[in-house]
Amino acid sequence: MNNGQLRIGLFGIGLDTYWPQFEGLKERLEGYLQKVEAKLSAIHPHIINAGLVDSTDKAFAAGKRFRREEADVIFLYVTTYALSSTVLPVVQNAKVPVIILNLSPEAAIDYTAFNAMTDRTKMTGEWLAYCSACPVPEIANVFSRTGIRFHQVTGMLNDDPDCWQEIQEWVEAARVAHTMANNRLGCMGHYYSGMLDIYTDLTQQYAYFGGHIELLEVEELVSFRREVSAAATKERLQLFRQVFDIQADCSAAELEKAAVTSVALDKLVAQHQLGSMAYYYKGSGNPDNEQAIASIILGNSLLTANGVPVAGEYEVKNAQAMKIMDAFGAGGSFSEYYAVDFKDDVVLMGHDGPGHIAIAEGKTKVRPLYVYHGKVGSGLSVEMSVKNGPVTLLSVVEKKDGRLILLTAEGESVPGPILQIGNTNSRYRFAGGVRHFINSWNSHGPAHHCAVGIGHIAAKIEKLGLLLGMDVEKVC
Repeated sequence: MNNGQLRIGLFGIGLDTYWPQFEGLKERLEGYLQKVEAKLSAIHPHIINAGLVDSTDKAFAAGKRFRREEADVIFLYVTTYALSSTVLPVVQNAKVPVIILNLSPEAAIDYTAFNAMTDRTKMTGEWLAYCSACPVPEIANVFSRTGIRFHQVTGMLNDDPDCWQEIQEWVEAARVAHTMANNRLGCMGHYYSGMLDIYTDLTQQYAYFGGHIELLEVEELVSFRREVSAAATKERLQLFRQVFDIQADCSAAELEKAAVTSVALDKLVAQHQLGSMAYYYKGSGNPDNEQAIASIILGNSLLTANGVPVAGEYEVKNAQAMKIMDAFGAGGSFSEYYAVDFKDDVVLMGHDGPGHIAIAEGKTKVRPLYVYHGKVGSGLSVEMSVKNGPVTLLSVVEKKDGRLILLTAEGESVPGPILQIGNTNSRYRFAGGVRHFINSWNSHGPAHHCAVGIGHIAAKIEKLGLLLGMDVEKVC
C-alpha cells in the first residue's frame, strides 16, 4: 500500500492556435501558472506540474503522467479559453477528483488603458489573458455529461485571501482523504452486545474511505504484554508522570499494569502499522485478557494523542470520525451526551475510556475506577475537558440504505463545572441553543458517539465529503 505524501496534479489550459496570433500570450499565461504552482507549493510541497496543456496530444500525455506519478487530486487552472477536448483526456486518464481554478489575474481589466490601445490584435491578446471565466461552463458541461465529479474555486490569482483560503481548505481536505485511503484501522475484540446503533458494514467503510481494516485478537495484545521488560515498564511509568496528573489514590500496581499494556499497545500498533483502532472486550472468564483490557485506557490515550486515535465500545464509525478530525489537526476525542444543563444552555459530553489528551484543557487527570458502568473491569481512567474555545463535532452516520454520510456541528467548549467521575467530560454551547442542537443532531440518526475536535473546521469537512462522494449535513 502506498502511504506516501499527498500528490497534487496541476495543469493550465490554452489553445495552441493562439500562440502565433498573439505575441507573448503563451509566456504570460505560463507565468500565471508558475504563480499558482508557487502558491500551492507553499500550502503543500508535492506538486506535479504538467504545464500548459494546449492540444489533445498534450492532454493525453498530462493525464498519463498524473496517473503514472499517482496524483491524488488535480487542480485545473483555467488561464484562458481552451477547447474542452483538450481538457477531458487529462482527467479521464488520471481518474481522480478535479478542482477547477477559475482565477482572474487581477480584479478587473484596466478599461481606459485597454481601450486606448490602437492595435486590435494586441487588444484581443490582452483580453484573452483575462478570459479565464469563458471556458468554465463548457468544461463543466462536458465533465457533467461524462460523469466526472468536479469542484470550482472562482476568484483572483493575486490579492484574494478568501479565494486562497478556500484553495487551502481543498488541499487540506485532499490530504485527509489521502490519509484515510492509506489508513489501517485495527478492530480488536467485539461489539458491545446490544448496542445496535454502532454496528456497521465494514465493506461500506472500505467503499467510502478506502484503507485497510485489520481484525485483531485480544490474545495478541496479551502476548505482547508478556514480552514487556521491567526497564520498558519503568520508562513508560516515567512518561505517565510527565504527561498525566496522576491522582494520589491511584495504586502503584494499577499504574504498572497500565504501563505494561501501554508498551504492548505500541508494539501491536507497530506490528500491524495501525493508524487508528476500535476496541471492546468483556474479558470475562479469562484473567489475562481481562487484565489487558482493564489496563488499556492510559496507553490508548497516549496513542490517540500521537496520531493513532482509539475508540472504545468497538465503535468503528467513530474511529473513522476521530481519524478524520485528527488528520485535520483538530484532535477528535471520543464523546457522547452526558447531561443537559438547561440553566447554562450547554450540553455535557464525554466518555469513559481514552481521551485525546493533546486537546485537553490543562493536564489530564488519572483516576482509579473500581467498576465501569455497564461493563466488566476496573483499573485507571482519564478525566479531561476539551480546550475552551471553538470546537467541531463529527459523526460518520450509516443510513437505512447503507450510505455513509458525515454529520457535523460547530460550537464552543466553555468553562464550568463537570462531572468528576474519571471520564472525559466537557461543556458545549451551540448557536440556536442546546435544544435546537440536540433535536437537529438527533434527527439525522447518528450513533450515540461522535468525535469532538478543536477549531471550526466544518468547511473543510464539507470539502472532504465532496472529494469522497459523501453527503455532509451541518446542523449548526
